[in-house]
Amino acid sequence: MTPLFNTDIEACLRVLESGGLILYPTDTIWGIGCDATNEAAVEKIFTLKKRIETKALIVLIADERSLLQYVASPHIEVFDYIQGVSKPTTIIYENAIGLAGNLLAEDGSVGIRICADEFCKHLIKRFRKPIVSTSANVSGFPPPKVFSDIDIAVKEGVDYVVHYRQDDMTPVEPSAVVKCNKDGRFTILRP
Repeated sequence: MTPLFNTDIEACLRVLESGGLILYPTDTIWGIGCDATNEAAVEKIFTLKKRIETKALIVLIADERSLLQYVASPHIEVFDYIQGVSKPTTIIYENAIGLAGNLLAEDGSVGIRICADEFCKHLIKRFRKPIVSTSANVSGFPPPKVFSDIDIAVKEGVDYVVHYRQDDMTPVEPSAVVKCNKDGRFTILRP
């Protein structure tokens, strides 16, 4: 870990704990994040993105164990599925619990991704709560593939911009999205 990494983690923790927004690199694209249990912070994301609140947001957690804190009775099959995927995959779960109500879909479901990225994993473990991750763009515009693609309005609209990996020019893609159905089967929504 570099000094920049640690400086960014500490700054992000202060912002997240105070209900603010961060702009940070994830295991997929750059994201706008906040405390996933804080409704007022989630509302700030909707305002910044000019996004309607009926569109759910994705939540990042650090490990499988955390899943049990935020999903009531997840199907056991999901743990095998997670182990079998190599691409970052967001899974839509029914019966979300313990999260801000305004980040959930109208049916009470939530998209959760167990993050493999070193920065995100470290941040989430230190924060001890899940973090919202939504693409760092205004609704209706394409998600940025690299930091330099992020709109200035987004950069200026958050409380802290992570410096770590800003110069990484490796183009990335959004995660795959899979729905875990009531019967334990999976439906691929975005490959």
